[in-house]
Amino acid sequence: MSDTPASSLLREMAASERPQERLQRLGPAALSDTELLAMLLRSGTRGHDVLSVSTHLLADAGSLAQLITWREADFCRLKGIGRVKALQLLTVTEIARRILLQQSGEAPLLDRPELIAAYMAPLTLGLEIEKVWVLCLNRKGRLIKRVEVTSGIATASLAHPREIFREAIRESAVAIACVHNHPSGDPQPSAQDMRVTRQLREAAKTVDIEFIDHVIMGRQLNDPAGIGHYSFRACGFL
Repeated sequence: MSDTPASSLLREMAASERPQERLQRLGPAALSDTELLAMLLRSGTRGHDVLSVSTHLLADAGSLAQLITWREADFCRLKGIGRVKALQLLTVTEIARRILLQQSGEAPLLDRPELIAAYMAPLTLGLEIEKVWVLCLNRKGRLIKRVEVTSGIATASLAHPREIFREAIRESAVAIACVHNHPSGDPQPSAQDMRVTRQLREAAKTVDIEFIDHVIMGRQLNDPAGIGHYSFRACGFL
């Protein structure tokens, strides 16, 4: 095993094996996750070259995917990453989030809880406040429009049914699904979640719009059921 200190990884590396040279010679697919981060960061600091900073960043996050949940403060607490680099990284993770959300071709089909959860996962990942969305659907269960209805504090944000159905009527939706997130990561419904869902169920009958589901987004690791989301329809409530 090499005894090269982490702070001199780049200095000890042959010029032809450094990330930029490998990128030019072999293309981006040949680079490791650490090397890709090094290309983005461009430089390190005294005593911590860019490869060392990238190695520590990846080790701390656990994976590239986990970086999408990080905030500016998370990046800045690592040696070698100041505010400018943190903002650069936040920009890239936001681009990644938006790419995941974009759909090509036909509007996404959202008529089942697992499809709704998969569609909303990039949008809710890492959120520290509760938000509520209404998914306005056509008669085939495909998305017409996603509307953020409310954005609250860390513990509460649920919207009144009239706010949700106002958006559905505006978009001429035949059906809707309501989605909100739990920042704690545990998607199990609270008493308030149950109460609002009952209100939405009754309001849907009044306006003749099908209420297909209310999905609560969490994280698989924090979900007692090990799923990562909760569907009122799947649990027999709707």
